[in-house]
Amino acid sequence: MTSAPIRKDAARNRQRIVDVARKLVDDGTPLQLNDVARLAKTGVATVYRHFPTPEALMEAVAGPGLEALVAHAERALTEEDPWQALTGFLDVTLEAQLTDPSITIVRAAPDRVLPRTEELSAALDSLAGQLLDRARGVGAVRGSVTWDDVLPLMCGIAFAANVHAADQQTRLQSGRRYLGVMLKGLQG
Repeated sequence: MTSAPIRKDAARNRQRIVDVARKLVDDGTPLQLNDVARLAKTGVATVYRHFPTPEALMEAVAGPGLEALVAHAERALTEEDPWQALTGFLDVTLEAQLTDPSITIVRAAPDRVLPRTEELSAALDSLAGQLLDRARGVGAVRGSVTWDDVLPLMCGIAFAANVHAADQQTRLQSGRRYLGVMLKGLQG
């Protein structure tokens, strides 16, 4: 059974809410649904109707970025060189972590609220694991390394780059330097 299509005014309100939340997240401001309602110029009930919790709204903000990462991982799996596919994917992932705070927040959360976010997270982990397996299969990655090892390392790299750099360009440079160190350690 499919749900009824959303009314145009409701769709506009939802998008306005997500746009306001995106700006707050990018500015490093915690999502408070009452504040989002005020800034989006909608009623509080409208925000709660679309997003019953701040976590649901955060996941809606992160959705496009997660979709882009999944698409990139799918493309990377078609590349001939497994090591280049893996390192390219990790570089894109790091850049997403450093430029879109919602991705790190959602990926670090212990649970997912929206089914779509759970689906995207599972797909991302599966695809990343496949990329790592391919690289390991050709001897480019140490045999004992798993995606469960790499995922927290990627989070650590993003955290370190954010802590040790004040501007986005420096964060990206630092993050890529840290990623390079990790990749050297992964190599078989």
